[in-house]
Amino acid sequence: MTILITGARGKVGQAVIGRLHSAGRTVRAASADLAELTVPAGVETVGLVLDRPETFEAALRGVRQVFLYPQPAGVHELAEAAEAAGVEHVVLLSSSSVLGPDAENDPLANHSLQVERALAASGLTRTFLRPDAFASNSLGWARAIGRSMPVQLAYPDSHIAPIHPEDIADIAVEALTGTSLTGSSVTLTGPESLSFREQLAVLADTLGHEIPVERITRAEAEQQMGTYMPAPVVSSLLDLWEAANHGPAAIADTTDTLLRRPARTYRQWARENAPAFTRH
Repeated sequence: MTILITGARGKVGQAVIGRLHSAGRTVRAASADLAELTVPAGVETVGLVLDRPETFEAALRGVRQVFLYPQPAGVHELAEAAEAAGVEHVVLLSSSSVLGPDAENDPLANHSLQVERALAASGLTRTFLRPDAFASNSLGWARAIGRSMPVQLAYPDSHIAPIHPEDIADIAVEALTGTSLTGSSVTLTGPESLSFREQLAVLADTLGHEIPVERITRAEAEQQMGTYMPAPVVSSLLDLWEAANHGPAAIADTTDTLLRRPARTYRQWARENAPAFTRH
């Protein structure tokens, strides 16, 4: 049985491929840019562009399980092609943002919501993994920290429950190879609620030096963030952080509740990724 992994160049996709290959599973790694794709020896690669249906047949041939990265363009055609190819189960890397009160109009949520709905309307068995904030989002601070500059935040006391990407990979592998998660929708978090200020304190302790935090206005944050992301996404993120500014974040499912394995902590992620904060 072949397992197709889309988004194979991403951190989670790479981790899933490595685990499945090490376990002796037949894996096919898909990417729109094969020149940038690195996989273990023995893993088949295939070009797959999610908004180009002509790439679907070769990618899906002989596949029974799919790990799907959310891309609304072409998802209905992909679902049809998967059914025709005999795919039995799709595991979608979705987002907890789809559970928001105005997900349809939220640019962060709508991307994943469209894919969830397309899969739900198909005849495919599906599992939706809905991680909350990734611990690796902290890499956005790496440039400032590496240059000994203050980290500027509009809402430094906003709480999230950051999840280690390796935990997402563990849960994805269980969803692809086991039965306990088949057909379910699970919200995933890390094991603890931490404010941005507290995360920076963990990084400071890990790196062995102070990381100053500077509160800025929302307008200043909008201007800064607008240089590298669309304005609607900036607004959505800032709304989310403003709402999270009033207390601890809820803890949902983790590797502990789903797999009976201790969830990786933010401090563990910080230790593993400390070099990324010293290269600037």
